[in-house]
Amino acid sequence: MSSSSGSKPDNRQALRREITHAATPPGLIAYVGDQPVGWTRVGPRSAFPRVQGNRALARVLTEDPGVWWVTCFAIDSRHRRSGVGSALLEAAVTFARDQGATAVQGHPVDVAALSATRVSGSALYTGTKAMFVAAGFSEVARTFPTRPVMQLVM
Repeated sequence: MSSSSGSKPDNRQALRREITHAATPPGLIAYVGDQPVGWTRVGPRSAFPRVQGNRALARVLTEDPGVWWVTCFAIDSRHRRSGVGSALLEAAVTFARDQGATAVQGHPVDVAALSATRVSGSALYTGTKAMFVAAGFSEVARTFPTRPVMQLVM
């Protein structure tokens, strides 16, 4: 992608470079049969500049090099509400544990605290609090009324 002031970074190209050069895979893919239906990004919290640079998160997080972070979920719309996100979260926890993580955290949406009666799937890309609770996570802080920080200690 280019603009009059020069080249702008393309997230897809940056992710492709990261995947190609990563010592640890930056995410997990869920399949139904041989079809990919979902993806989650998980890795050491320190590896995610947007988490590190988020002022709301900086107020509630403590420095801990052993903590991993689940940043997002992308689920094919035909497979939402079928357990794909939960399966990916559980796989992310197992993967992080196998890589030596001391805890896994995430910043999902607390759907029960939203004022909207209907929420689009794209608004829930960080997962839901209910999904994290079902996987054994506990709330450790809130950045906003609808945004808890969830944690599972290994």
